[in-house]
Amino acid sequence: MNPGPSLRFAPIAACALSFVLLTACGGGGSDTSSDPSGETAEGFPTTVETLFGDVEIEDRPENVVALGWSDAETALALGVQPVGVSDWQDYGGAGVGPWATDLFDSEPVEVGTMEPNIEAIASLEPDVILDTRSDNSQERHDTLTPIAPVVGAPPEVEVNYGTSWQQQTRQVAQVLGKEERGEELVTELEERFTQIREDNPEFADTTIAVGAYFDGQYGAYVPGDTRVDLLTELGFEYKSALAERVDGDFYTDLSAELVEELDADLTVVFPIGGPETGEFLHEDPVLQSIPSAKDDRLIVVDDLDLANAFSSGSTLGINHALDEIVSQIQEAVGE
Repeated sequence: MNPGPSLRFAPIAACALSFVLLTACGGGGSDTSSDPSGETAEGFPTTVETLFGDVEIEDRPENVVALGWSDAETALALGVQPVGVSDWQDYGGAGVGPWATDLFDSEPVEVGTMEPNIEAIASLEPDVILDTRSDNSQERHDTLTPIAPVVGAPPEVEVNYGTSWQQQTRQVAQVLGKEERGEELVTELEERFTQIREDNPEFADTTIAVGAYFDGQYGAYVPGDTRVDLLTELGFEYKSALAERVDGDFYTDLSAELVEELDADLTVVFPIGGPETGEFLHEDPVLQSIPSAKDDRLIVVDDLDLANAFSSGSTLGINHALDEIVSQIQEAVGE
């Protein structure tokens, strides 16, 4: 069973977990490439602004390695098939969610996550490495730059793994020469959020708290995390007290004594670790004693596909999550 969405690099697990670096056979190529005559593709060269300075992309990339969280799904949504991917959520196979798997013609090479497989990446001879949602460390960036231009997070990102789906879509679209399609994807999803907010005015000014349970430990996600951001885009108000517990991260541990801080008008909790974890949370007296649980305003997201879609932070995954989660939220807040 998947050890969980982005808790693989959360503070409670980052030191304890390691990744098996696998190399698969073959790889799907991008559906676009530079002009065989030697002329530069339209829109190139282009300069991409990142946390680590400007990155020059001389021509439309042909071999793309998608290393950051959801960079592969973002490239696929734009019609480009990476030759190398990071399987952050332990999907296996093509390393992306089931909502994106069919967009590959052939299976890409898996190149690691927190500890990238440098040899595997270099063997793919990438024209660019996408790392738009990661820990934003200088060391990681410097390790990758000898291989190919590395496009890290936009300069305004302040939270580790905090690149929003809009920022990621637009940045990857610029790198791939797909800016028009990128804006279409952003507009389509933003319009969907707007419609849901209009259809559910009761979501506005309703407070939320978003938690997780992993390996015997509770924790809370804060703004900048993809799960929290999805809910706030639906109109909910994040409970500010939890956000004050962190500095530059998307997650904070909660002791059993502090689980009551997850109480809000709506509480959403992700069980990390398989069906038995979800079953435990439905019965755990610590969680079930908070007011939102007693009043049936608690959602335990124990469907793995829904949890992964919720956590993906890509336009493809978010759309899949909205298909499922809105009705659950409506029931929990009393529509």
